[in-house]
Amino acid sequence: MIKINTKLLLGDCKEILKTLDSNSIDLIITSPPYADRRKHTYGGIKPEKYVEWFLPISEELLRVLRADGTFILNIKEKAENGERHTYVLELILALRKQGWLWTEEFIWHKKNCYPGKWPNRFRDAWERLLQFNKTKKFKMYQEEVMVPIGDWAKDRLKHLNEVDKIRDNAKNGSGFGKNVSNWLNREKAYPTNVLHLATECNNKNHSAVFPEDLPKWFIKLFTKEGDTVLDPFMGSGTTIVVAQRMKRNSIGIDILPEYIEIVKNKTSPVQYYLVEEKGIYETNKYKGCTKIC
Repeated sequence: MIKINTKLLLGDCKEILKTLDSNSIDLIITSPPYADRRKHTYGGIKPEKYVEWFLPISEELLRVLRADGTFILNIKEKAENGERHTYVLELILALRKQGWLWTEEFIWHKKNCYPGKWPNRFRDAWERLLQFNKTKKFKMYQEEVMVPIGDWAKDRLKHLNEVDKIRDNAKNGSGFGKNVSNWLNREKAYPTNVLHLATECNNKNHSAVFPEDLPKWFIKLFTKEGDTVLDPFMGSGTTIVVAQRMKRNSIGIDILPEYIEIVKNKTSPVQYYLVEEKGIYETNKYKGCTKIC
């Protein structure tokens, strides 16, 4: 039986991350405050200062992530003065210089995005989910996220000819053909890098909540039971709640005590850590504070 440990850390993640062991995290999933967003909860960061603000945090994330671990960053550039700001692109380049490998980019298609009208663009219906790694060899369990092959296979595979059974069968001569017969008797296929998920509408406790299926998908793809998941900008704790339910250890960090309390009430059992200048104190409902470091 796997014993699952859920830790909640109250404080500034830039400082708290320094207390975590190096090479101890299997998966990081987080959605930091976007530039000039969540001003009333997190103060807001100017887009011109965003890279400078984030790099000390990502430096610690690079340290605590295992060599075969993965970092998923949910972020979206804003529109300003009639054009998209470049701070996300600048951040990607800066992270690569810091030592991260930009392995993949997933798209979260918001099926129920909020309607609106702008003079020079349409409403946002997607967000970036950037995948970063420390090495080219990382844990990835692709079979865990396979999807039904689809109705196309019924008719397409019913009457195969000899051309369908060779590799380069592209009719336009491009050389990008494939052996269609390989799909015979298969019920599932690998998914695309586009996730079609509705936004979270029922959680009123946080200004920017993503749906449970989003962290669930990445936890299935990059971890096994007993691995450790980190969210340094925990908010209302979607990642932490899902990780615990999926029998993963988890660490959630947030600077606001009200979010810590919300997540404490949604996760049980849980270890709650209050970070102060003189050390880290462990607390829970059944005992007082005990200094642990």
